[in-house]
Amino acid sequence: QVQLVESGGGLVQAGGSLRLSCTASGRTFSNYAMGWFRQAPGKEREFVSAISWSGVRKYYADSVKGRFTISRDNAKNTVSLQMNSLKPEDTAVYYCAADQGPASSDYAAYDYWGQGTQVTVSS
Repeated sequence: QVQLVESGGGLVQAGGSLRLSCTASGRTFSNYAMGWFRQAPGKEREFVSAISWSGVRKYYADSVKGRFTISRDNAKNTVSLQMNSLKPEDTAVYYCAADQGPASSDYAAYDYWGQGTQVTVSS
């Protein structure tokens, strides 16, 4: 089992920045690829970003490319998502997830999920 806890969400104006963090406990964090997903009210959960276990490979949804940066610190069991130039359409609950396989944009590939953190971007 892997337990994931997200933090760092909040309310920010359009154009602002937030940094989300996800702290893992349980099994060896460095064995897992990590991903960030989000879900807005009335919409399906969508892929935001993913990072390989080593941190070498990083993937982004087109909607966030150039604005969001994913990183991980295996020594601290954390994965972070730096979000800049935020837009109202970024408003959603953001979830981190752990995947025993390769980093993926498919939410079905992920084995463990956090409880989510709310991000609200006002216009």
